[in-house]
Amino acid sequence: MKQLHFNKKKIINDPVFGFINLQSEIVFDLLEHPFFQRLRQIKQLGLSYLVFPGANHTRFEHALGASHLMRQAISVLRLKGHEITEEEAEAVTITILLHDIGHAPFSHVLENTLVNISHEEISLLLMKELNKEFNGKLELAIKIFTNNYKKQFLHQLVASQLDMDRLDYLSRDSFFTGVAEGTVGIDRIIKMLNVHNDQLVVDIKGIYSIEKFLISRRLMYWQVYLHKTVVAAEFLLINVLKRAKELIEEGGKLYSTPTLKIFLKGNILPEDFKNNIEIEGKKVLTWYTLLDDNDILISIKEWQNHADPALSKLAKCLINRKLLRTQLRDKPLSEKATEKYLNKITEKVTQDKEMAKYFLMTGTITNSAYNKHDENIYVLYKDGSIKEINDASDIDLTALGKTVTKYFVCYPKELDIY
Repeated sequence: MKQLHFNKKKIINDPVFGFINLQSEIVFDLLEHPFFQRLRQIKQLGLSYLVFPGANHTRFEHALGASHLMRQAISVLRLKGHEITEEEAEAVTITILLHDIGHAPFSHVLENTLVNISHEEISLLLMKELNKEFNGKLELAIKIFTNNYKKQFLHQLVASQLDMDRLDYLSRDSFFTGVAEGTVGIDRIIKMLNVHNDQLVVDIKGIYSIEKFLISRRLMYWQVYLHKTVVAAEFLLINVLKRAKELIEEGGKLYSTPTLKIFLKGNILPEDFKNNIEIEGKKVLTWYTLLDDNDILISIKEWQNHADPALSKLAKCLINRKLLRTQLRDKPLSEKATEKYLNKITEKVTQDKEMAKYFLMTGTITNSAYNKHDENIYVLYKDGSIKEINDASDIDLTALGKTVTKYFVCYPKELDIY
């Protein structure tokens, strides 16, 4: 029988970067894999579309964009005389392509609700599963992902203060939300990348682009990622699922998709993921790769009509965008104030003190655009010397490194508290 061959080097039209060339057959095969196709069903910005109607882009698009930027960065570094073999180039492209493959539905919101393990850990576990399927072809990509490869700058292209992940998501999120402050000079930044003593650095000519990048990142966090209405929606989603889990644990009947039910009724531990235990006929990682935004939304849509008044009202609030009012504060809510809120919620909303807790949400949001104690950004001068960007810049960037903490309280609008 004649074997069919077809071209795996495709061109994809991306709204942010234009035409993206897939230059590798294994990259095409990974794109086609169900693990990766799942990312089409996971929104990049979670519930932010409730505030920014255009923010419906997915993790799939983000991963593609980041891999495109990676190929550009590799070309720039090669032109500057740094050796990156074709095997290394393919591996680091695979690494950035798969860096988000373990994301839970609705971005970061559900990492500590449905599962108690970070998406980075699950990404690594899924990369190892793929490595088995692809007969060890992802070994080098995994080494780069875990920073266990001799060329550290390759890992920094994937995970650092100036990685391709951040460069893509800032531009992509700015584009789809319409928040112009997030616009970053990506082409300029990538062309200014260099390597010094196996560390990713920026040529001195690119310093202003980096300053703009750090400022844009700070503004995007306050205007998009930590927008107070987005925070209210995310905590509402957390409480919907928290109440659903409690009802299942109490033996109550609750509609959900079969995949979501696995995570609602079972307390699945990080060790269970690492050991890939079997649950109801499937491995836990298999169940996880079947879980996406659709499971959550379909279930919540049905919960609007559930007999439990708390679950029903929470579900209706989320589906119909009747979100809680959010106040930002300089200090946390006191115990006395918390009790006052709960009493008012009981009186005007739930008529049940025990249920009132689901409609009062408090916590903190923090923002730090550049943490020099985490991983520094270094600027390379023409004489071969380097300086940390705070020392190289002629403006004061210390404010960007300061962690700003704000406290919030979310409560039903019926309370009329200002």
